[in-house]
Amino acid sequence: MQQSVVKRFGILTSGGDAPGLNAALRAVCRTAMIKYGMEAIGIKNGYRGLIQGEMIPLETDNLVGLLTAGGTILGTSREKPFKKPEIDKETGLYPVEAIKNNYKKWGLDALVCLGGNGTNTTASRLYDAGLNVIGLPKTIDNDIVETDMTFGFHTALDVATDAIDRLHNTAHSHSRIMVIEVMGHKAGWLSLYAGVAGGGDVILIPEIPYNIDSVAQKIKERRDAGKNFSIIVVAEGAMNPEEALMDKKTFKKARAAMPYSIAYRVAHELEEATGLESRVTVLGYLQRGGTPSPYDRVLASRFGTAAADFLARGDFGNLLALQNGHIVGVPLKQIAGQIKRIPLDHPMIKVARNLGTCLGDFCE
Repeated sequence: MQQSVVKRFGILTSGGDAPGLNAALRAVCRTAMIKYGMEAIGIKNGYRGLIQGEMIPLETDNLVGLLTAGGTILGTSREKPFKKPEIDKETGLYPVEAIKNNYKKWGLDALVCLGGNGTNTTASRLYDAGLNVIGLPKTIDNDIVETDMTFGFHTALDVATDAIDRLHNTAHSHSRIMVIEVMGHKAGWLSLYAGVAGGGDVILIPEIPYNIDSVAQKIKERRDAGKNFSIIVVAEGAMNPEEALMDKKTFKKARAAMPYSIAYRVAHELEEATGLESRVTVLGYLQRGGTPSPYDRVLASRFGTAAADFLARGDFGNLLALQNGHIVGVPLKQIAGQIKRIPLDHPMIKVARNLGTCLGDFCE
């Protein structure tokens, strides 16, 4: 076995579940055990488990069958130990104090955190607080900065595209407008890619405020050309120009006051503007569960094996990122609190426009 700075590390999964979490966990632990002889400690339910000391030793038997399994065997939560910290009822300590205590109690040399923006922002702050931390980029939204791709995105894209394909058939058969809502509160990567892959006639994403009159005009033009159906792909964070001018707090309050999600509003607006019947499908959590695609299994395995190498070298304080086909380390402080939104000159936006897809601002 090769030499390693780290002898025992903890690993947790935090935030929303995503395909590939178990595959990444498996890759980190197997490589760490086989190549370096490390011990792995599984931390249950994300940062909540790290606060409350919910940890279990992981052996090779715990890793069997994880490559293809959806979800996370460790469980997850959206616990944010640095946000409005209060004394934990279970431990009698402030969250970060409890984390440090458990880190020391379990004899951990390092911590591996698998998650999205919130998870890795917390990981960055724990590193600043003195813990040895490495982050892995998990999210179906693909909205973590500095990495070309996150694991989980590809599988969600497959699911969303398959749903659009199926709804295409029904839309054509019944001469309807089909409005499909796809996940993506702050970034529209999943909607844009699934919309292009599924042949969406209209794709509405958070980065481009939509004008309902422009969208309606696109639908009418299709109808006048003898096309009696249309596919509208809407990111859950899509907004109109008025909403785009709101600050974060006002926008969140306005959305909370809506009696339905954005897809239903768009469908209602289009029915009023075109007189055509609309139907809504909200894909929701279907996009996050299930068996990871082969691509995500491979990507998660690449991230996981690289994480073990980073542990062995003592190369802490980094998020592992995919850049130009290579796994590299990016300082966690560079990604903390950041969101990777779609640039308006992104090639995929150009592809969509060139295909005649309406993006809500103007429609050719």
